[in-house]
Amino acid sequence: MKNYKTTGVCSRQIDFKVEEGIVKNVKFHGGCEGNLQGVSQLVEGLSVNQVISKLDGITCGYKTTSCPDQLAKALKEYI
Repeated sequence: MKNYKTTGVCSRQIDFKVEEGIVKNVKFHGGCEGNLQGVSQLVEGLSVNQVISKLDGITCGYKTTSCPDQLAKALKEYI
């Protein structure tokens, strides 16, 4: 299990696994629980590159990042 400390968002940390290039077991700590559970379910089973391409650059309100964008950053750091 990998852990990524988020910055600039409500969630504090993202835990995830990557097996053979596939994203699994994404868990956000903090943030908008329902929305982030949805994001976690939607990316389950996708390739790392698919998740990055879908989530990279998403912003939240006035912020320059978002929880989904932070997941993309975590996966970029992973690869």
